[in-house]
Amino acid sequence: MTQPLFTQYCDGRQVSCPEWMRQWDSKYLGDQGYSAIEILRTFYGSSIYINTSEEISGVPASWPGFNLSIGSNNSKVKQMQDQLNVISKAYPLIPKISSDGIYGEKTANAVRVFQKVFDLPQTGVVDFATWYKISEIFVGVSRIAEIV
Repeated sequence: MTQPLFTQYCDGRQVSCPEWMRQWDSKYLGDQGYSAIEILRTFYGSSIYINTSEEISGVPASWPGFNLSIGSNNSKVKQMQDQLNVISKAYPLIPKISSDGIYGEKTANAVRVFQKVFDLPQTGVVDFATWYKISEIFVGVSRIAEIV
């Protein structure tokens, strides 16, 4: 069975490491001219290998591939509206909007305010940069990335 290696930070002072590969031991082997695979095999045995890939695929992108603006009507508009409403709890200057998937003037206004707050061009259009800034701020304020 093939499994990835577990990694962790160990400085030897504040955090000690178990008996597998240690940061400074691997550094010293590198200083002696060992290659990455030779260092790994020193700690894990000769059956270990490094797998490579020409292209990584299957990583989903949330960007819809086109700008969202007045008249847009789809699930990506609703996703963005939902995220803006969560963000508005932490940034009350951003007005709450209907989360109906319809990009109207109120949504465009909320986007313009968001863009102003986060120093983006105030177009009222959700382009690539605005989409990913909304996503970034949403993750931060919702704490969605934290393990609870």
